[in-house]
Amino acid sequence: MEVIKYRFQQHGDERGQLVALEEMRDIPFEIKRVYYMYDTVDGVRRGYHAHRCLEQILIPIHGTCKIHLDNGSETAEVLLDKPYEGLYIAKNKELCDAYMGKYPVIFLTLKGVEGLTFADAKRMLGTILANEMDRHYYLKTSDALTDEDKAYFAKMLTGTDENIEDSIRKLSQLLYKHHGKKVVIIIDEYDVPLDKAYQNGYYCEMVSLIRGLFGQALKTNDYLQFAFLTGCLRVSKESIFTGLNNFKVLSIMDSRFDEQFGFTDDEVKKLLASYGLASHFPETKEWYDGYHFGNADVYCPWDVINYVDELNYDQTVEPQDYWSNSSGNAIVRRLIDKADVQTKDEIERLIVGECIEKELSQELTYDELDKNIGNLWSVLFTTGYLTKQGRTADGKIRLAIPNKEIKNLFIKKIREWFRDTSANDGKRLEEFCNAFLEKNTEKIEQLFGEYLWNTISIRDTAVAKEKKENFYHGILLGLLGYKANWLIKSNAESGTGYSDILVEVPNNRTGIVIELKYAGNGDLDAACAEALKQMEEKSYVDKLKQDGMRNFIKYGIACFKKDCRVVIAG
Repeated sequence: MEVIKYRFQQHGDERGQLVALEEMRDIPFEIKRVYYMYDTVDGVRRGYHAHRCLEQILIPIHGTCKIHLDNGSETAEVLLDKPYEGLYIAKNKELCDAYMGKYPVIFLTLKGVEGLTFADAKRMLGTILANEMDRHYYLKTSDALTDEDKAYFAKMLTGTDENIEDSIRKLSQLLYKHHGKKVVIIIDEYDVPLDKAYQNGYYCEMVSLIRGLFGQALKTNDYLQFAFLTGCLRVSKESIFTGLNNFKVLSIMDSRFDEQFGFTDDEVKKLLASYGLASHFPETKEWYDGYHFGNADVYCPWDVINYVDELNYDQTVEPQDYWSNSSGNAIVRRLIDKADVQTKDEIERLIVGECIEKELSQELTYDELDKNIGNLWSVLFTTGYLTKQGRTADGKIRLAIPNKEIKNLFIKKIREWFRDTSANDGKRLEEFCNAFLEKNTEKIEQLFGEYLWNTISIRDTAVAKEKKENFYHGILLGLLGYKANWLIKSNAESGTGYSDILVEVPNNRTGIVIELKYAGNGDLDAACAEALKQMEEKSYVDKLKQDGMRNFIKYGIACFKKDCRVVIAG
C-alpha cells in the first residue's frame, strides 16, 4: 500500500509558525468540509468507517496520532506527528493501483484520416499507425522479440499500407511479448474517416478498411486486455463493427460517466475563481451551459477554457462562439439542403426557445444518413447542436437549443444555409424583382410569401415590434439586392422622415418606395394601409425626385409570421 503525505509550506519567525491551506493548491481537491477532534482518550480508536468517493487530508494540529489504513487487501499504520504534514486519503486509489502504468497502451486518433481519394486517406491512416509504432520504438531492440518480429516491426515503422488491417493486432502481439502483459487499445474519433469518405465518394472502400482494422484489433486479438473507442456519431454495428461481441455503448443518453462529457457548475465556478474571474460566472453559464447528458447538466469544456483564457488577459472581452470551428458541419449542411417546410418551421421554433419532440435513431450508417430528413434531429443531437430536455410518455425526446452560443449559431449559420438554398433559384429572384417594376402585387406577394415559408425567420414574441420589422426589412433588402444595377437605399432620409427602402432603377428612371409594417394583431390589410398613409404624410418620394427619378411606384407591405400582404398606392 502506497502512503502519500503532503508537507505544507511553513511561514514564521521567532514569533511563531503559520501554515496556509488553499484548495486546489496546497490541498489537491475542493474543500467541502473541515472537522476536528479534541479531548480524545489514550488507547481509544475512532472511525471504523470507509469511503468510496471521499478525498481527505488528515492533519495533526497538536500532538500525535496513529492512523490505521485498510484497503481491503492491505493494511498499514501511519504515524502523524507534524502540524505541517497531512496524510492524503485518495478516492479511486484502488483503481489507480490496479491500472495506472500496469498495461502497455496503443493510442490512435483517426481525426486526420481524410483525403479527396481513398488512396490519400489510406496513406494518412498508414502514417498515423506508423507514428504510434514509433512511440514504441524500443521494440526494435527488444530481447523478447525474434529477428522476424523485429524485421516486421521495422517494416511497420515505414508506414506502408501493405497490411494496415492487421497492424494494430500485430503491434499488440509485439507489446505483449516485450511486456508480458496484454494491451489496452484507445481509438479516438473513430467515425471521422467514414464521414470524410462519404463526403468524398469512397465510403464503401473506407468501411471495408476500417471494418478489417477493427475486426483484427478488437475481435480476433488474443493480446487485448480491453479497448475503448470514442466518436461523435454512434455508427451502426452493421457497418464497421460487424461480428464484434461483448462491447458496450455509452452515449450521452447514458447516466454512467455523464459528468465526464463536460464541466459541471462547481467545476466552472472553481476554474473562474482560480483566475479571479468569479464575477463572469453568469454570462459563462448563459453562453456555454445547458447540455443535459444522462442525469447531469454540463458545460462545453472547449468553450469555457477558451473564454477563461481570453478573460485572463482582457476581462472586458465578450463571450463568443468557439464551438462551431471545432465541430464538423458537413453532415448538418447536407441534411438542411433536403429540409422541407415542416423541418424549417421546427428549427424556427427551436430558435425562439421552444422544444420539439422527436424519435432519435441511436445507430446510423453514413450511406443512409441523409436519405431521410428525420435523421437531421439525431445528427443535431449527437453533434451538440441540440440537447435533451426530457422524454414524452411515448418515449420521444424533447429537444432544445442548449445555450446562447448555439442559438446564435442557429441564427447565423443554419439560417444562412437555408437562405443559400432558397437563393440558388436565380430565375425566381429575377421574377420577384421585376414584379416591382411591373406593379404586379400578386406576384410579389406570392414569391415573397413562398420565400418566407422556405426560409428561417425569428418569431421571438419578447422582442419589440420594431425589431420584427427590421428582420423582414433585412430579408427584403437581400432579395432586391439580386439586381446588381439597381441602387438600393435602406432607411434613407427622405421628405420629413426615413423611408424603409428606396429603389432607383437607372434604365427607365423609375423610383420605388417600400414601407414595411409588422402586423402584430394579424390584420395585414390595416398594416398595409398604415404604411401607405405614412409614406404620403412624410413625402418619401422627395429623395427619389432629388436623385432624378421621373416615375414613382409606392408599395405598402405588411408581414405577420410567415404571411405577407402587398398593396400599391393608387
